[in-house]
Amino acid sequence: METNKYKKDELAKKYAKDIKTADVWSVFKILADFIKGFDELGELGPAVTIFGSARTNKSDKYYKKARKLSSMLAKKGFNIMTGGGPGIMEAANRGAHEHKNIESIGLNIDLPSEQVANPYTSKELTFDYFFSRKVMLVKYSIAYVIFPGGFGTLDELFESLTLIQTKKVTGVKLFVVGVEFYEPLIKFIKEKLTKNGMIDKDDVELICLSDDLKFVISEIEKSLLEQIKMLRKVGLGHTKYYKSLLEFSLNQNIEK
Repeated sequence: METNKYKKDELAKKYAKDIKTADVWSVFKILADFIKGFDELGELGPAVTIFGSARTNKSDKYYKKARKLSSMLAKKGFNIMTGGGPGIMEAANRGAHEHKNIESIGLNIDLPSEQVANPYTSKELTFDYFFSRKVMLVKYSIAYVIFPGGFGTLDELFESLTLIQTKKVTGVKLFVVGVEFYEPLIKFIKEKLTKNGMIDKDDVELICLSDDLKFVISEIEKSLLEQIKMLRKVGLGHTKYYKSLLEFSLNQNIEK
């Protein structure tokens, strides 16, 4: 009996040690994710992040819309960033890839299925963790565009909304493409979340739902100007980031 108890105690100690070792190793992997993202994306310049389903096929209308929108944005000089996989992500990278001197960025992640890197990226990074990848997808963008998608896309939609709502990011706008697809969700937000006091009425206005791609691009340009004014107002007019946005707006004749 004593021998069995000793063996169980030793196994328990080994298990605890293995967990601790794994936790420490995870910390290093998390740091590696962030360092890699900061190093590679810190000098990116104005970029728009496009989110959407990995399962959307090439004949789908939203695949075509995502490709068209990213091409239109790239033509205006905006870099395009996605999760780097197939579906809507591929469409967005593909649209950007059609234009020279534009970065078509894919921030991929290790998954057992679905997340195979698309071939239309000029810059590709692979992350171990969803949360570190999401930080990079939102940190280095001036606007977020959400196309139809599943759990992952909805997670990105609501996380982006939360960041904007709580002012953890400022001046950034969120656009949702797919009126038919998302109208039931918007209705739920209005009828359940707002009416039950879970969010303020003004919070609904944080979502710009539209299938008009020209309107979306126009609003993204307005958002860029607002961000430039905001940075100047809070005393960040001397920063490299401010100067890069201002130079971009002047070069692209966005400044009014």
